[in-house]
Amino acid sequence: MAIKFQYNKTSLNDLGRQLKVRQRALPTLKNKEAALRVEVKKARDHANELEAQLLDKMEDLNSFVHLWNEFDPDLVQIKSVESFTKKIAGVKIPIMGEIKYSYKDYSMFNNPIWISDGVKIIEELSAITIEKQFFLKKMRILDQVRKKTTQKVNLYEKVQIPGYEDAMRRIKRFLEDEENLSKSGQKILKNRNKTEVVQ
Repeated sequence: MAIKFQYNKTSLNDLGRQLKVRQRALPTLKNKEAALRVEVKKARDHANELEAQLLDKMEDLNSFVHLWNEFDPDLVQIKSVESFTKKIAGVKIPIMGEIKYSYKDYSMFNNPIWISDGVKIIEELSAITIEKQFFLKKMRILDQVRKKTTQKVNLYEKVQIPGYEDAMRRIKRFLEDEENLSKSGQKILKNRNKTEVVQ
């Protein structure tokens, strides 16, 4: 990224202000990136734990798979899932609240004894699955923001800050050279005037 500037003190002051803004923002951006990286890892790990938990529960149920043919899937339905947002490192993420279920009436006498346990198992499995989805969404959102923050850190650190420093160095050299030329010109003029006065 080429930084546009002019060889004067006004441009030098403007570049100095821009440089200070970036130098002050850089540590904050680095901290935000580090916090987001940690949160992404936590969300990923928790989603993986929930996946493993879900697979364990499903494996435990494999021995009863033939019984599930007797289970009416309409007995329990997800009515609603409460969610709210929370800010982590300045990023709004969804947090799972309460899951509400609706139940179809069923007869305890006309159905197998384990049906009420089946309803509880369906509730557990659905809760784990929904929670895992929330953590995956959280991970995606945080990771996307982390990538943008990393890009901004790299832009400031590797492009803009060195660019502003280089531009300021060039302007300072130009102004110093201009001042030296002016002083040299004045000395030459002074020496000429002295030699003219002497003659």
